[in-house]
Amino acid sequence: PAPETIAAMGDKLAAKRLMAEAGVPTLPSVSLAGLAAADAARAAARLGYPLLVKATAGGGGKGMRVVRDAQELAPALAGARREAAGAFGDDALFLESYLDACRHVEVQILGDADGHLLHVFERECSIQRRHQKLIEEAPAPGVSDALRERLCASAVTAGRALGYRSAGTVEFLLDAQGRFYFLEVNTRLQVEHPVTEALTGLDLVREQIRVARGECLGYDQAAVRRAGHALEARLYAEDPAADFLPAAGRVRVWAPPADPPARVDAGVESGSEVSPHFDPLLAKVIVHAPTRTEAAARLARVLERLRVHGVTTNREFLVAVLRHPAFLAGDTTTDFIARHSPARRRVPDAGELRLAAVAAALAGQAARRARAPVLRTVPPGWRNDPGAMQEVRYRHDDGEIRVAYRLARDGTFACRVGDDAARARIVGLEGSRLDLELDGIRTRLHVTREAARHWIQTPAGEIRLHEIERFPRHERAGVTGGCIAPMPGRVVEVAVGAGERVRAGQRLVVLAAMKMEHQILAATDGLVTEVRVTAGMQVDRDDVLLVLEEERGAG
Repeated sequence: PAPETIAAMGDKLAAKRLMAEAGVPTLPSVSLAGLAAADAARAAARLGYPLLVKATAGGGGKGMRVVRDAQELAPALAGARREAAGAFGDDALFLESYLDACRHVEVQILGDADGHLLHVFERECSIQRRHQKLIEEAPAPGVSDALRERLCASAVTAGRALGYRSAGTVEFLLDAQGRFYFLEVNTRLQVEHPVTEALTGLDLVREQIRVARGECLGYDQAAVRRAGHALEARLYAEDPAADFLPAAGRVRVWAPPADPPARVDAGVESGSEVSPHFDPLLAKVIVHAPTRTEAAARLARVLERLRVHGVTTNREFLVAVLRHPAFLAGDTTTDFIARHSPARRRVPDAGELRLAAVAAALAGQAARRARAPVLRTVPPGWRNDPGAMQEVRYRHDDGEIRVAYRLARDGTFACRVGDDAARARIVGLEGSRLDLELDGIRTRLHVTREAARHWIQTPAGEIRLHEIERFPRHERAGVTGGCIAPMPGRVVEVAVGAGERVRAGQRLVVLAAMKMEHQILAATDGLVTEVRVTAGMQVDRDDVLLVLEEERGAG
């Protein structure tokens, strides 16, 4: 786009005013520029709660806070200012009316220097956390043909008001009554642009380059057709079970599946380091199918088969969303995660855990045998008591799994998992790929090992096991009641002091990592006996931030 267009849309509040003048519906809002705290509070009261604090230069969910009552306003403004300044170099904020359960729908537009401007249909991006998109799709399931026509017409109106040329996205919020409101114009290709490419067959990157070279689009609105349904999932290094906290570490294995067919745009490969200083997006996975149901099933299967070992991801959560009855029914509003609570972590059944534990034990036995400098034909752990078994213990979540095994003369293994006996045989082993027969059933798995950590890819997904040392080392005891840092980051606020009593869920510390702020909350009622950090300090993962003595017998 032209530099003046980018500048006009870079100021979110000015963009709203421009769109309102063009006749595009907007939500009520108020600027906080130059307002003291008391004036900001009065402006918020006039606007009405709930409201949204937004960064004027913002985007990507940064510098945004939902405020539901007056007591939440001051800390929300402070946090949003810090985050906006860190992400955009500009801490200017404004307030906007907040729609609780709405749909986030955006329209792709294309314009050239000759004044041709058209839309390339809509996408829905309502499945979000922290105001950041997780799943995008087209066509939008909550949009009728008549509503689609109105949405796309408003997007074209917005583009014409800007004299838009190049590829861009006009974003809207859509309420339950079919009313929609302008959100912003992204003067670039979105992360989710492949959804539109899959739906229409247009190469948006190519079109953007053609327009930049001064070429005419060369086709009209009627020539833009859509077919089937496209879905995209964003694979993040984050832990959904820990409120989607970003994760860091090394990607030991990165291996997208060849089947089912999918487009995988990845920013990592095996051996990549995921840094705590940048956005944790690892890849986007895009599928296309004749129907939405088929597309959701295909995308879930691709994610299930994708191997990403070494760093915690949201993959299992994405699969849970894609298979959730509410998602399949098209009930996709921005509060989907809070309202429907899809499983944050997959819980494998006993049979799958048994299979994974045996696979880890036998793959480890084979690896040790291959590394043996001498007497490789002698089984590891050999002893002259033929009835003795080797035993290994694994930790999975909060449970322990014991696997005992003994190599028989016929090449099979007599195994015991817990109290259950089993017979296993390694059918094939090449690299991480293990073809294992357990009690007559053959399964292909992949086993990745790093020291005591094991990642086992089963047909149903990934299982992580931690091998328990046979002779544990005695280490310095940890701090009882220690509140620890869940990731590396910078302390931006310490909200409590030593000697202060706190309630469960109360904000204790705010950390900044990956250009976002993350609140560390009290897990229980208690007394803060020690604070070990101050604002501005850098901390590593598992550093003790403060010590909280739990209150017992309260009430």
